[in-house]
Amino acid sequence: MSFAQPATHTIHEFDSRNAAISRSKKKSQTTPLVSLISGGIAGGMEATITYPFEYAKTRAQLQTVKSGRGNPISIIAQAARENGVRSIYTGCSTLVLGTTFKAGVRFLSFDYIKNMLVDDKGSLSATRGILAGMIAGAVESFLAVTPTERIKTALIDDAKSGRRRFRGGMHALSLMVREKGLGEVYRGLASTTVKQSATSAVRMGTYNILKELSKNHNVSQNTATTFASGAVAGVVTVYATQPFDSVKTVAQSANGASTGDAFRQILRDRGLQGFWSGSTMRLGRLILSGGIVFSVYEQVVGALTAIRNV
Repeated sequence: MSFAQPATHTIHEFDSRNAAISRSKKKSQTTPLVSLISGGIAGGMEATITYPFEYAKTRAQLQTVKSGRGNPISIIAQAARENGVRSIYTGCSTLVLGTTFKAGVRFLSFDYIKNMLVDDKGSLSATRGILAGMIAGAVESFLAVTPTERIKTALIDDAKSGRRRFRGGMHALSLMVREKGLGEVYRGLASTTVKQSATSAVRMGTYNILKELSKNHNVSQNTATTFASGAVAGVVTVYATQPFDSVKTVAQSANGASTGDAFRQILRDRGLQGFWSGSTMRLGRLILSGGIVFSVYEQVVGALTAIRNV
């Protein structure tokens, strides 16, 4: 009888600690609706601000031979001179809408998976962060990225020719579906999914690692820290995943190509270094976009969470 009291007391303490950990873990999690809204707002802002880099990158990747006009400034200047300033925003509305949806899906998927994989303290290991990012990338590729990237790339490729077939995003979409069926909008799905999974895994994984490191070293979690972590994640992402992006772009050009044909075309026309075509333009965009998207996302999450908790 003398041992019953301490044992009961110990069980109560254990249950109390578990309940406290569960409440703390739940409190640190972001709800699906908050993830979707915050990711969408962050993605839309990022795409609008950085689109000229995306335009220049796509134009560089669509060149069939090496050219002296490979840097982003000369590509943008040439397009503006020949077709007007508005031409460097060709396909912008399609990308902004797509990126808004894409980023919403990405953060929703990532946060949902992350919430299942975090430990009792709410921390996510590097391996689990990369896994969460990879799955999120595959989901966003199918639901959002492939269709919008196909239309955006076709619009930019079509605009550089003298005779334009597409009058805009909706016209391009309807023409593709009418002529070749819905599958045409998903041309490049395999290469896009590989690229998006790799990009999301590296980007989200790197950002998560940097965020955990800064917390462990008691670095202040403010906008500057978030922007810097996002920018570094952008740099790592570009050089690790650029070949996937180059193959995807060629596969989704106006005429279209299979993933294998796109790979062989790049190797034949531009050599091994052709797989890193557009790296400078994509680097400029992802440094900015990484800083912008994560900063805006964290700020919107904080604001929405505060409103929810009022």
